[in-house]
Order: sequence, then C-alpha cells, then structure tokens
Amino acid sequence: MPLRLILRLFTNHNNAFSNKIILKKCMNQLTNSFSTEIPKYTSSFLTLSLSLSLTLTLTLTMAIPYFLGAIVPLLLTILLRNNNATKRRRGLPVDTSGDPGYAVRNHRFASPVETAWDGVTTLAELFEEACKKHGERLLLGTRKLIRREVEISEDGRRFEKVELGDYEWVTYADAFRAVESFASGLALLGHVREERAAIFADTREEWFIALQGCFRRNVTVVTIYASLGEEALCHSLNETEVTTVICGKKELKTLVGISGQLDSVKRVICMDDDIPSDASSIEHGWTITSFADVEKFGRANPVDADLPLSADVAVIMYTSGSTGLPKGVMMTHGNVLATVSAVLSIVPNLGNKDIYLAYLPMAHILELAAENLMAAVGSAIGYGSPLTLTDTSNKIKRGTKGDATALSPTLMASVPAILDRVRDGVFKKVNAAGGLSKKLFNLAYARRLHAVNGSWFGAWGLEKALWNFLVFKKVQAVLGGRIRFILSGGAPLSADTQRFINICLGAPIGQGYGLTETCAGGTFSDFDDTSVGRVGPPLPCSFIKLIDWPEGGYLTNDSPMPRGEIVIGGPNVTLGYFKNEEKTKESYKVDESGMRWFYTGDIGRFHADGCLEIIDRKKDIVKLQHGEYVSLGKVEAALIVSPYVDNIMLHADPFHSYCVALVVVSQSTLEEWASKQGIDYSDLSELCTKEEAVKEVHASLVKEGKKARLEKFEIPAKVKLLSDPWTPESGLVTAALKLKREIIRKTFHAELLELYAS
Repeated sequence: MPLRLILRLFTNHNNAFSNKIILKKCMNQLTNSFSTEIPKYTSSFLTLSLSLSLTLTLTLTMAIPYFLGAIVPLLLTILLRNNNATKRRRGLPVDTSGDPGYAVRNHRFASPVETAWDGVTTLAELFEEACKKHGERLLLGTRKLIRREVEISEDGRRFEKVELGDYEWVTYADAFRAVESFASGLALLGHVREERAAIFADTREEWFIALQGCFRRNVTVVTIYASLGEEALCHSLNETEVTTVICGKKELKTLVGISGQLDSVKRVICMDDDIPSDASSIEHGWTITSFADVEKFGRANPVDADLPLSADVAVIMYTSGSTGLPKGVMMTHGNVLATVSAVLSIVPNLGNKDIYLAYLPMAHILELAAENLMAAVGSAIGYGSPLTLTDTSNKIKRGTKGDATALSPTLMASVPAILDRVRDGVFKKVNAAGGLSKKLFNLAYARRLHAVNGSWFGAWGLEKALWNFLVFKKVQAVLGGRIRFILSGGAPLSADTQRFINICLGAPIGQGYGLTETCAGGTFSDFDDTSVGRVGPPLPCSFIKLIDWPEGGYLTNDSPMPRGEIVIGGPNVTLGYFKNEEKTKESYKVDESGMRWFYTGDIGRFHADGCLEIIDRKKDIVKLQHGEYVSLGKVEAALIVSPYVDNIMLHADPFHSYCVALVVVSQSTLEEWASKQGIDYSDLSELCTKEEAVKEVHASLVKEGKKARLEKFEIPAKVKLLSDPWTPESGLVTAALKLKREIIRKTFHAELLELYAS
C-alpha cells in the first residue's frame, strides 16, 4: 500500500494539495506497519524510508520551478515595493512665506538651487569655464547643403527638397575664439552695452555664437521667433529699442518689408554671406554686415570682455503669445543659470559622451536652456530643423539622411506635437505593412507594455532584448538608434505617446512643466519615474505651491489630493514683463522673505509622492448653457490621440449646451480609410466635406473621449474637418505649436457659426 501511494506522488506532482493528502496517508500506513511487523520487515522499512526520502526530494525538486516562477517574482515585487516606499517621496511639503497654500520642494534640496558650479554666477562665466575644460572636444555641428530641388505633387503643389551632407564640427576652443571675435566685432561696429541686440533667426550654430558673444559684452539679447508675424515683430523691436538685429537671409527679407516701421534699428548682421541686394543700407537706414565679416573685424582688433553680473538682464524673450501681442519676459543670468543647474541634477551622467540634437527654436527658453546646459557639461550639439529631422521629413530628399540619422544623438528635447507625429508615423507604417509584421509588432508592443506598466510578467531581460532586436530596432533608427533620454515640454504629453517612446525607442522620457516666466523651471519627472500623466516633482531650483481657487472648485484641502492654482517660486522666476508694469503686478509677487512667485493660471494637484499633475487652466474653462464647465485644453489633449487628427481646437459657447470642434485631419489616415471605403474625391479638401468622412472622424473622437472618461458634454457634438495644416507660418499656432485660439476663432468664424446653426 505505501508503495502504491508513493507511485501516485510521481503521477500527481502538479497537484500540491493532493500530494499533501497522499503523503499523510503514506506516513499513517508506514506507522501501522512498523508497530506490528518491525522484526519481519526491517529491510522493507529501510527500503521504504529511502523511497520516501527520495520521493520527498523529487517532489520538492519538481516544485522549485513553480516556486521560482511564481513565488519569487511575487516576493521580489513586495520587497521592492517596500524598499521603494522610502524612495517614493520625490517631493516634500515645505513651509513658505507669501500667500497661504500647499507648497512642495524637491526631496533632495532643502532650499532652491542657484548654481551647480562653484564661482559661476552668469551664463558668460559658465561658457568660458566649459571651453577651458573641454577645449579640444567637439561642440557645434552643422550640415552643409549639397543640393536643393523642387518636387511637384500630383495635385500640382510644389515642395522644396534638400540633400544635406555629414556634420562638420567646431571644437570648444574654436567656438570660444569665434565668440570672442564676434563680441569684439560687435563693439567695433558701434554697439554699446546699454543698447539691445535682437537675434531673429532659426536655430543654428551662428545663433549660439551670437548669443554668447553678446553675453561677453553684457549686451541684453532680445530673442524673436523666426516665424513671428510682421506686427508682432515690429512691436518687439520697437518696444525694446533694438539697435542691432542679427538674422538669417530669410528673416532679412522680412525685415526689409517692415523697415519703414522700425524706429531704432541701426545695424543688421546677416548670418549668411549672400546678402540680398534689396537689403541695401542706404535705402533702409541701417548698415548691413555679414556674420563672417563681424568675426573677421573682431579677430583683427580684439576688444576686452565686459562681463555681466548675475542680476543683469541676459535675455528679453518675446513669447509667441496665444492671445494679443507678445510680451517680453526679462530674464537675468541668475534666472537661467538656476534652471540649467537644476536640470543637471535630474538627468544622470550628463557629460562629454553625449550628443544633443538641437532643432527647436532657440528663441524658446526650453531650447536656450538646454543648449547652455549641453555646452556646460562638454556635450556636442548638432543642429537640425523640424523639417529635416528624420529620413522621411517633409524637406528631406527621398533616399537621403535626415538630421537624426546623420547625427545619432543620445539626447534631445521635444514638444508633444512632434513626438505625436513620430508615433503616428510608425503606427501608420505598421498598419500599412499588415500581415505577420503587424502581428509581431503588436505582440512585442503588448509584451513590453506589461513590463513598462510594472508587471513582472511582461517582457524583461532576454525577451526585451529579443523584441528590441527583432522589432523596435527599426523604430529606434528613426531618431538615430542611440537615444537614451528625451525631454518633453511646452504642453502636456499624452499617455499613449509617452508609452510609445518608452517601448519603441527604449528610452525614458522626462516631462517638464514650466513657463517662459520661470525660465522653463518648475517641475521635471525623475529619470526612473515611468508613471504617465504627471510632470514630476519640483525642480531643485523651485518651490511649487498650490493656492485655493474657490470659483473653479479647486481647494488645497481637497481629498484625496490637494488641488489649486499653481504658483512657482525660486531664483528661476524672472523679473517680469518689459515695459508692462500692470501685467507684471498681475502675475508676479514678492513675499516677505524676498522670494519671487509667478502665478501661472494653471490648475494642478499633488500626488502622495510629491509629483504634480496638471488638470486644468483657469483661462481655458468655459461654462456651458446648463452650467457645466468645460476645460478646452484637457479635452483637446484627450482627443488629439485619434489617428485621424493632426490638430484640433475645441470651441464652447456659453449660449449652447454642447461643444463643437475644428479638426485638421491627418491626410494619410483619412485617405487610406476613404480608399478602403471606395469613396471618390478629387482632393483632400473635397474629402473633408464628405458626410461619411465627417461621421468617421467624429466617431473616432467619441471613442477617444470615452476612453479618456470625458463627460458627454465635453465631447464635441459636431465637427468641421479642415485639410490645410496649422503651422507657425500660417499664424494659427505659436512656434511651440500651441493654439492661437482667438486667431483661429476669427479665421474660422463662419465655420463655427455653421456648426452651431446646422
């Protein structure tokens, strides 16, 4: 009997409960046998003892894989969670002066950081120290134009395509000599420190050299987006009484067109050698010099540096405001240095092995701060543009390399709109390929998604490496294949896009929250924080405070999380708006301790670990006819993830009970759908008027709205499809691709009326 029971142990090794019963019966049988027939069965006893020992050993051996496969991961998860309990506090409550509220600081710094470099208090000192330390390393890289040509599409539209060469580099030592020469040349042209110089150009090598050259002469730089309209450009130059404009050939043409409206411009420095003939200095009342000649004059006749102090104004940055004329934000050297120092402590191992891809407007504080940080730590900066970023970008000739492929960067900054396009482009290719390729991609994506979301049973280790090799390597090649970190700022990043970056590019993405008025400083998500929908804890240079907004129903004593208007304090908070005391007093306050606070108008809430989430904006809230409040920005962020949407603006009218939306369609997605449906149309504009197309896009918006748990009244009841993209050149979005609501409303006034009338 015991032997039969032992045999059953082998055939039931998968059933632990059954084995326990069998073993108990076996032991009872053995005990009875031993007590009555010990003398007769001594040898049997020994045999059975050995058999039992062997059986128990085998049973335990068989259980080990199950133990390792199920119990160990569970125990590790519990241990790690308990171990992380102390690490979860990324932000800590702090007592502050000023208006009462709920304030949080970075968990690693008791007071706001002002500089990360001993003895360095200005951007000019920071750059000089970096050049001394990293003299022979590569700093600035630019691609030479090989050829330019025009392609004509089937519908007759003309597109410029370019072929660009490899990157050609300037070392830190050579860049510093160029900066010294430019600074001397600027002085020789007659520009004095009391006057302001404007840089009006796309991001490029000369932009950076001009900026640093002005800093060495303590000249305040007025930064202006290259895409800024003529009215805003005149306003910016005249308000700041700029005497010298540093620009590219393309921007020079714009200057020539408004020269009669400029009050103070005496000198123009063109970054390109081939200066247009119609830019004659006699006709427009200014002297015009090439950038190369300014350097040449300065090299031959060096002038001593006139270095700034920390409190001196480094930059007056004109924001491409979403409403009205732009405002000039006054930033001191100390303001920008505080943000640069804070970000240094967030991204690990920043140094001379990194290569940074620079393509965002340097007239935006996010890019200006990023390039100054890269130069400070010895990294290389390769210049590109949004239109030449990848091999499939609009301006890149087919079959030639985009900037990312040519550079293979390790770091880059971006805005959500660009990352959304990268994601949409990849998914369109996957869907177009279909078949096994699509199934394999979807399987790999699902497996990695489990892991990124924290599951121990997702794709880790060897499986992760396998999926990267088989599937995601091609996606990573889109941005050069070496990206290790991406910084996203300027607007909220959707959870779908964040997960796409984490999985397909295999890199963490840090969401930052800040404004021009705070030198981009505010919050920044930690390198190891994989959560979505949040913007991280306060940067080390900032305190973040929530204050009550009773009218909107947001209070700091709300449960389970404190909520309120976001107020940012610290050395990164700027001086205010240039020649606009009224607006400055509205948005800035100095408390009794001397700390400056900026009132953002954004609504946020703090999670238990001290990380901030943006949940609303005071100015974007509209009350509908029946009393419901709609947050336009929140809804747009939820709906823009639809594959049919390239851009969207929600419109809510207090005299109606529902919302409507203007939707700029994704051409490839809508045309692919129309082809499958057999719909006839002559061009995209006609397709956008088709009832079937409108219904399809609206259904997609409803689906995304439900997925985001929007209320029924928040989802647009009617939509108008638009075929022409909204670009900074069209004046409908800012250079940072934010909506200019008032201009869009005026431009599409008739279409909005039609939506409500129909």
